[in-house]
Amino acid sequence: MSERPPARSGSVDFGAPETFGSHVFRVEVPANRTEPARLVEDFGYRGGEHGLPYEEPRAVIERQAWTVISDAARRDFNERLKANKQSTGRWKTGRTLVERLLGKELCVLAWAAEGATADQLPVICTRWGALRPEERWWLFSMTVAEAGLPEDGDRGWRKALRSALSDGARTTTEDRRRRARPKDEQVELPLLRGLK
Repeated sequence: MSERPPARSGSVDFGAPETFGSHVFRVEVPANRTEPARLVEDFGYRGGEHGLPYEEPRAVIERQAWTVISDAARRDFNERLKANKQSTGRWKTGRTLVERLLGKELCVLAWAAEGATADQLPVICTRWGALRPEERWWLFSMTVAEAGLPEDGDRGWRKALRSALSDGARTTTEDRRRRARPKDEQVELPLLRGLK
């Protein structure tokens, strides 16, 4: 007799589990359009255990920058949620919940956009969009280890993120594919030959 996979529980907003106490990110957008948006990591039931806080503020981003990056994030996240047969989300005034891994990706985008000029924001969004999710998760992990709080904007990986994603022209996924070596030009390492 075969086992059936567990039923997928419902989700709210941007893929956040409906289950109370889940580890999620929360985006807080005030009704006053001059106030900044805030990204907060909510550790759910794990919060308060083993020295982990209940929640940790991750970014405070000016409203003009939030307006630009939130649109890029919404398109990217909703495309992936649709592909996974989940309901899509939208940003709203007040609190919007974001699934844990998507929240990490959103932090990378927000950190890169901190202090960016209006000309840099579209470049940041395009270059962030060209990154694979795993690359974004890695960047989050590296950044949060030493500079993951709102006041850490000009330190370490936060500074590097802003520089890396805002410098240069827009780079799309298609640009990255074109720059990749053709199959016949790829280097084969002798050590890995037997692993194919």
